[in-house]
Amino acid sequence: MAIAPDQQRKRFGRGEVLQQAPPAPATSLSSCLDRLKRDWRQKGSIAGLWQEWPRLAGPQLAPHCQPLSFRQGILVIGASHPQWRQALLYNRPQLLAALRAAGHEVKDLRIQQHHPKDTPKPESEASIWARHPSRIDVHGMASCDSCGSPAPAGEMALWGKCGFCRSKQLAGPAQPQINV
Repeated sequence: MAIAPDQQRKRFGRGEVLQQAPPAPATSLSSCLDRLKRDWRQKGSIAGLWQEWPRLAGPQLAPHCQPLSFRQGILVIGASHPQWRQALLYNRPQLLAALRAAGHEVKDLRIQQHHPKDTPKPESEASIWARHPSRIDVHGMASCDSCGSPAPAGEMALWGKCGFCRSKQLAGPAQPQINV
């Protein structure tokens, strides 16, 4: 049988009464925060994965997927769209290698569709059309510097030429035709 420390024992008549152990000394708020940070940085926790996720997944994948759970070495990742799920499946070996190289004990990855609740709503077609550069009723008319034809002023401000000249520019140089 164990004997209680002297500060917990109090004499009462011929016997002793056990008192409650004194509370632990108060710690400063900064030491509490440091302990929480240390716990968050542990390699076996989902919090550690969340913290390192942008670096591990890379700048293209990280905004569109997130770790959902980490149990018994299996990391479940949620993708916001089927195309991003496909990208994760394609990059699975590299992501698994990056996780292991960072010290996370990940045995396997499970990738699933995940729709976060705070997904921003897409812009309506009406609001996109309201500011479209081809709207002459909104932006007015101008003349194209390349071909001299009338063009919407919104296209001129955006590209410096009309939409027809811009499409020719994007198509690249014309290939010479060979007459046989």
